[in-house]
Amino acid sequence: MAMTSMEEFEALLNESFEMDTPTEGSVVKGKVIAIEAGQAIIDVGYKMEGRVELKEFANPGEAPEIAVGDDVEVYLRAAENARGEAVISREMARREEAWDRLEKAYADEQRVDGAIFGRVKGGFTVDLGGAVAFLPGSQVDVRPVRDAGPLMGLKQPFQILKMDRRRGNIVVSRRAILEESRAEQRAEVIGKLAEGDSVDGVVKNITEYGAFVDLGGVDGLLHVTDMAWRRVNHPSEILSISETVKVQVIKINKDTHRISLGMKQLQEDPWDLVAAKYPLESVHKGRVTNITDYGAFVELEPGVEGLVHVSEMSWTKKNVHPGKIVSTSQEVDVMVLEIDAGKRRVSLGLKQTMRNPWEVFSETHPEGTEVEGEVKNITEFGLFIGLPGEIDGMVHLSDLSWDERGEDAIQNYRKGDMVSAVVSEVDVEKERISLSIKALGGDKFAEATGGVKRGSIVTVEVTAIEDGGIEVEYEGMKSFIRRSDLSRDRAEQRPERFSVGDKVDVRVTNVDNKTRRLGLSIKAREIAEEKEAVEQYGSSDSGASLGDILGAALKGGDE
Repeated sequence: MAMTSMEEFEALLNESFEMDTPTEGSVVKGKVIAIEAGQAIIDVGYKMEGRVELKEFANPGEAPEIAVGDDVEVYLRAAENARGEAVISREMARREEAWDRLEKAYADEQRVDGAIFGRVKGGFTVDLGGAVAFLPGSQVDVRPVRDAGPLMGLKQPFQILKMDRRRGNIVVSRRAILEESRAEQRAEVIGKLAEGDSVDGVVKNITEYGAFVDLGGVDGLLHVTDMAWRRVNHPSEILSISETVKVQVIKINKDTHRISLGMKQLQEDPWDLVAAKYPLESVHKGRVTNITDYGAFVELEPGVEGLVHVSEMSWTKKNVHPGKIVSTSQEVDVMVLEIDAGKRRVSLGLKQTMRNPWEVFSETHPEGTEVEGEVKNITEFGLFIGLPGEIDGMVHLSDLSWDERGEDAIQNYRKGDMVSAVVSEVDVEKERISLSIKALGGDKFAEATGGVKRGSIVTVEVTAIEDGGIEVEYEGMKSFIRRSDLSRDRAEQRPERFSVGDKVDVRVTNVDNKTRRLGLSIKAREIAEEKEAVEQYGSSDSGASLGDILGAALKGGDE
């Protein structure tokens, strides 16, 4: 019986030990019994005391709030150290407590309060009431922060992005909170705006394509094309940062909360008066504002620009870049060719303000005029000669020489040669001028054969005797009489019976202006004479012989 009582007592005693003795590695309750030498002495029960540095009771940047008699929770790291004291930590207790609280907040997607207290690689450290979290640099603000000094130690809300208790990792964001409140603020400001409203704003940022204007908590984009009716190359031409400007709300996107703004919409549209101020074919002074591959833009007045297409820039320079004809900022005279008010386009002409050089040439150089110019180009079909007015005329192969083939005659010319020619045709519409070099001395063949026609009898001089016939000359024009045409009588068709220098009467059988040759025949002359004699002195019906008729004809010719 006594034994049983002892066992029960021992069991009860052990139970009381287990109940009152805290487990190492757990959070326990204790009471502050003294504060000395910067430490708080805490009784954690079962006659166990431990010491905690006072700074462990302070939030970052604040003084510790602790007094004798306060109940606190601490983390029991060991029941006894070498001095017989419990090893306890307020910081570790706070961390455990904080993790429980933070895990609940993370699950409920709630904000948590904390303070930035240190800087680490890639960001900052944040005290979340006992647990240390990492704040990436990109999550500090909606825009990059150069100096985070003013944010240090400041109690503020954060959003937990990620947490892993096992690894002790917590990642938080301040930016998410700012964006949320900003979105609420934007929604409130946007709710008060309507398309068409005129509002004042402050220029916050300037980019290549426009400027961002703060409308009181919400930014709107003022695109460069909506700043002025005239061409603006860069927004900084007319705006500066922090400047207050009056703008009109052009468009509000309710889904993205984007606001498009305009300044030119508050000014009078110069296009309303374009048709009246710039009638078709009127000439005006303008300034070249931009040059492209296809033409040049010319400003007629601020806000009104027209395009001079490359084809309307010069009468003579056809395949050159517009930048070779005009330069930016140059003042030029232009003619209005077309106006499309709907598309806000004006087509302008530069060459129309100058006279057509082919027209001028036609007036000053009628057909038959002699001109002189430089050989600009030599092609397989002729020569191109530079003429007054920066235009070219062409001498076709067939117009190079009377005597040589064009292919042979062109070999006599080189680029840069100065040559004379006669204007043979000017086609203003096709911008074409035909010239002739061979016509310079006149048409010798036409002059020589002016009174000669088929059937005429002419006297020629023999210049050469050949096997096939004889070469003769008439008024400086060479011709060839074939053997068969030397006589009506076959026995007399011998070239050797003629001598160089002989004068011979021949009949013209053909005048070929193209080949510039006379067709001549002695045989044809004899036949024609015979026919004439028959008609004059007898007929086939009279019974007279041919000899009688020719004798009579010859006798008659002698009288």
